[in-house]
Amino acid sequence: MTEGKQPGRPGVIARTVGWVMSLRPVRVFTHYTDINGNLLASGMSYQAVFAVFAAIFVAFSIAGFWLIANPEIENALLDIINRTIPGLIGDDGIIKPEQLDGLSTALGWTGVIALVGLLWTALGWLSFLRLAIRAIFGMPKDTTNFVLAKAVDLGLGVAFGLVLAISAVLSVVTTQLLNWLLGLIGIDDSVGGLVAGRFTGLLIVFVINTLVLAVMFRVLSRVAIPLRRLLVGALLGGLALGAIQVLGGLLLGGASRNPLLASFAVFIGLLIWFNLVSTITLLAASWIAVGMQDAGISPLELSDEERAATRAAQEHEARLVVARAELRDAQAAYDRARGFRRLRTGRRLERARAALEELDPETSQQDDASGRPGASGTGGDSRVSEASR
Repeated sequence: MTEGKQPGRPGVIARTVGWVMSLRPVRVFTHYTDINGNLLASGMSYQAVFAVFAAIFVAFSIAGFWLIANPEIENALLDIINRTIPGLIGDDGIIKPEQLDGLSTALGWTGVIALVGLLWTALGWLSFLRLAIRAIFGMPKDTTNFVLAKAVDLGLGVAFGLVLAISAVLSVVTTQLLNWLLGLIGIDDSVGGLVAGRFTGLLIVFVINTLVLAVMFRVLSRVAIPLRRLLVGALLGGLALGAIQVLGGLLLGGASRNPLLASFAVFIGLLIWFNLVSTITLLAASWIAVGMQDAGISPLELSDEERAATRAAQEHEARLVVARAELRDAQAAYDRARGFRRLRTGRRLERARAALEELDPETSQQDDASGRPGASGTGGDSRVSEASR
């Protein structure tokens, strides 16, 4: 009696712990750790350090002539890249702007060979990213044809480059339009104008973050995610990425101020940055995955042919259930029948057996090996009963 009346404080603690563990953010982080998310994020960040230099080299080698001829767009593009990866390009950055300007003019045969190798490095990061995201959703390794998968990765890489270029153009256009509008009311050089320009830049980066995350989850990783859940997860991830991009200088400043890491501050800073980005990416994927698990939604992506095959298999199984039930009923009626009724019930039994044979030939072969069920006498009746079970 006393044991049943002693929930007291332990009961409150247990309920509190249960309530906390049931919260969506806690379950998302638990799912992330259960899938070894930190290990996956570390692998992604290591791959990203090499891939980002390869991608920058490839992009500016190909589009360098156009960017040199359009300095405003080039500056806007560099600004977007630096907002995405703080300190990557600039006078005090890892890559100097003048180094990028010379890539397109110095591109020869050896440069083309290097270009192919660096492109392969960049595509390798996309392959690892696909593997990590699919692991978060509990999906096996993608079995898409290797050449087709690389072609998709290349297409996504080109599309991402085009998105950055279009964003740079939009940044220039919106900045000029904003300056013109503010000039009309005489506040183009005011604090309000600077804030408006800064807000426009952050908005563009947020849209890019959200779009890239959505494409990573749905297209790159081939995860079948309902649109609403995809948008919510991508928006949350985009907001988190935007927050660390705004605070990028503060987050990375510790590495450069540490005298023990001074010689490696550049790469340590990049590793820290990409680890944060990778962690947020996988946590956003975990948010979607947990929501889909709660709703009982499968992440497997099926083609039209696979969906048709699945429906056909389900219909076939349903027809088998009906046919077996009919065979049992026909067998029971045949066993009960006497005299002329056995002729009629025998015909019903034969029709039921034929219908089952059409749907399940293996059962038919087993019946033939042991004698035609219900063909004659009580021995046949017994065999029908055994086969119908």
